[in-house]
Amino acid sequence: MMLRFRCVPLFKPQASLFRAQMGSYSTNHGDHKLVFRQLFEKESSTYTYLLADASHPQNPALLIDPVDKTADRDLALVKELGLKLIYAINTHVHADHVTGSGLIKTKFPGVKSIISKASNAKADLFVEPGDKIYFGDIFLEVRATPGHTLGCVTYVTGDESNQLQPRMAFTGDALLIRGCGRTDFQGGSSDKLYDSVHSQIFTLPKDTLVYPAHDYKGFTVSTVGEEMLYNPRLSKDKETFENIMQNLHLSYPKMMDVAVPANMVCGLQETKSE
Repeated sequence: MMLRFRCVPLFKPQASLFRAQMGSYSTNHGDHKLVFRQLFEKESSTYTYLLADASHPQNPALLIDPVDKTADRDLALVKELGLKLIYAINTHVHADHVTGSGLIKTKFPGVKSIISKASNAKADLFVEPGDKIYFGDIFLEVRATPGHTLGCVTYVTGDESNQLQPRMAFTGDALLIRGCGRTDFQGGSSDKLYDSVHSQIFTLPKDTLVYPAHDYKGFTVSTVGEEMLYNPRLSKDKETFENIMQNLHLSYPKMMDVAVPANMVCGLQETKSE
């Protein structure tokens, strides 16, 4: 079963479509004008992505992986650009920051929060593999990419002729630029992560733009082709990858005991499930 999320009405229990755009600017693609902004939260090195269909009369927009500490900044940008925010979407239950979804919903009551059903977290709408999220005439396809957590998903712009090219993949922590998320807590599995990335992300066209949830070295974007060649972990065979992940010896996430419980209930407030 596919879910349809559209600007008006906000939710329909069938197929779904979603649109995005490239770069920190507006661009035209066929009949569509799309707005895209990549925003940064420095304490957790988190990227939040704002996407909107500016060719639609209502300028419907969504935020991917918003952070509570920068929610006011992001909402101010939405207002400045004249957009109508309809969704606050998370790629997974984060352990290093509190999602801004709950706070955003208190300030913009019409916004719906979205997370994967597999995450077992609270949200207004839940997505599963194959679902599509529409804002205006643009859509994001949902791909399951567990391994960092059980509920991780990657949101990918559509492959239809009226969608953006090259495609864009919002990979959360599953695939980072020249790295990947850790696999030692929240139901993580290096075996699952390897299979997820190779089957759900590395099968995308090589020019697909990779936008992760974090970067710690100053990179902003990569491509599927680059990561297939140069990712020091995921370009290796599975056995080598698993050995790498088992020997990272990472410290306990300092925000985990605060962030995970909060993010299980949509950040700052518990929301009702549809």
